[in-house]
Amino acid sequence: MFIGVVLITTPMYFVQNHGSNSIKDDERVHRQFLAGQKNRQVIDSIIKIIHTGNVVLRAGIGPDSYMMAHMNQKDKTYSHCGLVSIEGGYPFVYHCLGGEDNPDNRLRRDSIQTFLDPEHNRGMGVVEYDIDNFHLRNLVGIVKGYYFARPKFDLKFDLATNDRLYCSEFVYKALDSAMTDSTYIVPTIAIGIRFVAIDNLYLNKHARVVCQLKFE
Repeated sequence: MFIGVVLITTPMYFVQNHGSNSIKDDERVHRQFLAGQKNRQVIDSIIKIIHTGNVVLRAGIGPDSYMMAHMNQKDKTYSHCGLVSIEGGYPFVYHCLGGEDNPDNRLRRDSIQTFLDPEHNRGMGVVEYDIDNFHLRNLVGIVKGYYFARPKFDLKFDLATNDRLYCSEFVYKALDSAMTDSTYIVPTIAIGIRFVAIDNLYLNKHARVVCQLKFE
């Protein structure tokens, strides 16, 4: 009789637990689905307002993103950036990226959806500059020139080199060159090292943050 009880109650116990876990899994999948829908709506809304010459910022997930964000001296929100070019009516982002997400370490051209992928980012922002059409055409030409040269990511974060660039250095050099103004974006100097932090790109008199959004 004792054995019979064990044989009957044990499978019932597991059936009950399986049902409970199944409900929790369904709820989790549903939450992820709703979050995915909301994130797609966020990116779609960005596509409607973004323009050539804007800079897109993103807050990445992981140790490399944490390190880049903490290079910022004032606002440690963002870890990566790129320059926007509208091509065929659609926004593409030119950016310098290193690490396992970009094995060849060369400057990239990605769709806005790829660049802002919510699977790998906590949020994003858009920056616009006080740049006229003449200088904007200069900027587009400079960005395309960098893309054809395809410099590698600068693991040493050395502003003195042009054949290797990190993300904010690329944006800084492209803007300064397009505006023919070496002080359009001003780098940071900390512990005797001169570098361009991501917050240097938007915490200045020439820039305006158009929007900042968080992903679910």
